[in-house]
Amino acid sequence: MRTRLRPGSTRSAPWRGATAAMLVAVGAVLWLLPGAAAGQTPEGYGAPRLPGTSNPDLNGIWQAFTTANWNLEAHGAEAGPFDRQLGMWGAQPPGASVIEGGAIPYRPEALARRQENFERRLDVDHDNINTVGDPEAKCYYPGVPRATYLPYPFQIIQSTSRVVIAYQFASANRTIPIGATTEAPIDTWMGWSNGRWEGDTLVVEVTGFHDLPWLDRAGNYHSAGLRVVERYTPISPYHLQYEATIEDPDVFTRPWTIRFPLYRRIEENVRLLEFKCVDLAEPYVYGGLVDEEGGAR
Repeated sequence: MRTRLRPGSTRSAPWRGATAAMLVAVGAVLWLLPGAAAGQTPEGYGAPRLPGTSNPDLNGIWQAFTTANWNLEAHGAEAGPFDRQLGMWGAQPPGASVIEGGAIPYRPEALARRQENFERRLDVDHDNINTVGDPEAKCYYPGVPRATYLPYPFQIIQSTSRVVIAYQFASANRTIPIGATTEAPIDTWMGWSNGRWEGDTLVVEVTGFHDLPWLDRAGNYHSAGLRVVERYTPISPYHLQYEATIEDPDVFTRPWTIRFPLYRRIEENVRLLEFKCVDLAEPYVYGGLVDEEGGAR
């Protein structure tokens, strides 16, 4: 016989407590999404200032919690490429799009390249080692904005005249001078960054890329004409709103924007750890050059 709970019964208190906790959690998510999704700072929040300046202090270790590194667009769960050997290890989790409007506005002729990238994402071509397959698998620098939404933390180190961002993956890093615009001497994986303040938002314009980085594991890519404008806006003591507008007329029909929150890591004694993955990737990248007995081919 089932016991029916009456309104006001003390036995319903645990249920009410769980419901209250759920409502608090949902409220926290809703607090982040509407205002943050519109690029707005919650009313009344004033970020701490960097000593000696009128600018917000962004120093800290931050991390994105999205599935954008698998695919910037909405995607379902899928088995990994070696599911018979690894089971769920390497499986793609489902995820929502982080793109304003939902989809990347590719030029029609560029879609074939994205599909080829996806189909060959784990290929290793020793004659075209830099241009075939996902650079992440080979421990190459991830580029911008991909470095921001890799599933690893990064550290912002801010002074009055520059900002340094150190990424855990592959020990990638970049230095962003504030206020003095300079030109890229050469094209690189991480591009060339110039920063400025617009109110409490750090705006970083990044150019000077070559065409080797990918935007995610789904094969989304860009050309050497890429221009990225990033915006870092504090929206609480523990969150930055990150936004990046991507412009590349050789690949996309118009500029498009990604947006998601960054979370401050607050564990006791938190610090950025080394993830020097070159040694880990060498068997994958160069193993095909060695036969089974260890001799060179």
